[in-house]
Amino acid sequence: MHRHEREIIGVDDRVSVSRAIPLGIQHMMSMFGSTVLVPVLTGLDPNVAIMCSGIGTICYLLVTRNKIPSYLGSSFAFISPIVIIGATRGLNAALSGVVVAGLVFLAVAGIIKLVGTGWLDRLLPPVLVASVMVVIGVGLSATAAKMAFQTTAADGTTVFYGLGAIIAAVTLFAAVIFSSMGGLIGTVPVLLAIILGYLVSLACGLVDFQPVIDAAWIGLPTFQHPVWDWGAIALIGPVALVVVIEHIGHLLAVGEIVGKDYRPMLPRSLAGDGISTVISGFLGGPPTTTYAENIGVMSVTRVYSTQVFWYAAGFALLVGGFCPKLAALIRSIPSPVMGGVSLLLFGLIASNGLRMFVTNKVDFGINRNLMIASVVIILGVGMETSGISIPIGQYALPGMATSTLVGIIMNLVLPMPPAEKAADGSEDSEASTMPEE
Repeated sequence: MHRHEREIIGVDDRVSVSRAIPLGIQHMMSMFGSTVLVPVLTGLDPNVAIMCSGIGTICYLLVTRNKIPSYLGSSFAFISPIVIIGATRGLNAALSGVVVAGLVFLAVAGIIKLVGTGWLDRLLPPVLVASVMVVIGVGLSATAAKMAFQTTAADGTTVFYGLGAIIAAVTLFAAVIFSSMGGLIGTVPVLLAIILGYLVSLACGLVDFQPVIDAAWIGLPTFQHPVWDWGAIALIGPVALVVVIEHIGHLLAVGEIVGKDYRPMLPRSLAGDGISTVISGFLGGPPTTTYAENIGVMSVTRVYSTQVFWYAAGFALLVGGFCPKLAALIRSIPSPVMGGVSLLLFGLIASNGLRMFVTNKVDFGINRNLMIASVVIILGVGMETSGISIPIGQYALPGMATSTLVGIIMNLVLPMPPAEKAADGSEDSEASTMPEE
């Protein structure tokens, strides 16, 4: 069955338990590597992070009234400040900053609730939103490529990994082939590709089972609790403002993929992320954010049901909170396997950005549109793939946030053609009458 003929499972649709279970596991597996990496780099407990991603996603679904299909995992934006505070003041102090970051999310959500979301139409026109979607997808390409093709040598240098590249290629092409098939296989291509890549890795002797053998079947993770520290709060809390920009970009990307306008629900979406982050901070986990990996899964499978995200969250809560052996088993998946599927998932996000240019009939004959798209894409992708961020005092502005801010400024400053200006005025008028959620 061709892709365009495949069934679309909508946001409010329900599937049988037998289908929901593998679909939920697929989403959990897709977020797992990145969600675990953040606590590993910061010194927090990985199992707590997995558990908090499940709890946070459940909170998000409740706050958004089961209308937005998104998964919340560990945020990379907070790694540096948490490491700094952890080394100087301790991780318990850093957790107070995590809690306050969640409160910043809630404060921003409240402000947007008061002023409305009509301003989004003016600040974020289709040409800018589509460009940001391309940046989100292509900007992550370096991460996927490094997982697929590189490894660390004995002397600590990074080198090309031939066997890993082969396994990544097998996993990637398996995902592509499975996604083109019908029935259940076509809805869980990422999960099946990961399983196949894992089996190939196992045959090649790349899987280390010792941590799985050592882990207990049942056990609670190591919880930590915040110790209030104003220095940690001042350093970590404001980073949430940067993540708000990322959150808006992800929300608009989800809306484009599922065919819904989620802008009126932005306050609820931010509030859900804020509550999730506060809970994570109190339990000893990192701040959370919506995940591009799971947006990519929805794009390839065309399964948008929020029911599936309940299953994914439930599995994460179970694995991270109560079954260390399962968590260790999933962590034993070699990086090239996840790199292979990530190449597809991140590419699909970028492709949906390109599709948005077409569906919104963005006219690149208009110099204004051409300039905005060119600068945003090259600036964002260049910074993200090079690992460059702009230092602002003790903070760092990543590529996606930088390119989005530059795009917003260009959109406000560059003169608008008369015909487009008239259309923009009518859209703002219509948006202002849109009921708030």
